Amino acid sequence: MSPVKKSTQKVEGFTADEKAAMKARAQELKAEARASKDRAEGEKAILAAIAGMKDPTDRSMGKRIHELVTAAAPELMPKTWYGMPAYANADGKVICFFQAASKFGVRYATFGFQPDAMLDDGNMWAASFALIKLTSAEEAKITALVKKAVR
Repeated sequence: MSPVKKSTQKVEGFTADEKAAMKARAQELKAEARASKDRAEGEKAILAAIAGMKDPTDRSMGKRIHELVTAAAPELMPKTWYGMPAYANADGKVICFFQAASKFGVRYATFGFQPDAMLDDGNMWAASFALIKLTSAEEAKITALVKKAVR
């Protein structure tokens, strides 16, 4: 019988990107408390987050999604969430968000919804969508989903 070997792999914990996202979220919470649901401050934060995206495709998609969401649901409050564009309801709960592919070095950007979005459809429904490119078809789907999420 051979002895059991202990793993020599070191557990690293959070990645640098994850730590940066948590730090960004802590700063956002402080800023939200100061801004007290100020739409102009939220808009400014989102546009700065979009401008700071590393990849030009992420920036163009982030800008277009911002336009689509604000047109489809002007009642949602723009804000950043973990350093990415997000849109919250009157209670301050995030309804939808955009995550750039470059944020965590993944293959595609994501447009997603949080549990307070009213997307329930049977026993299973999509809550997040991978985005490679925005065409009129994806834009129409995003607009319809945002409208449904805030119904």
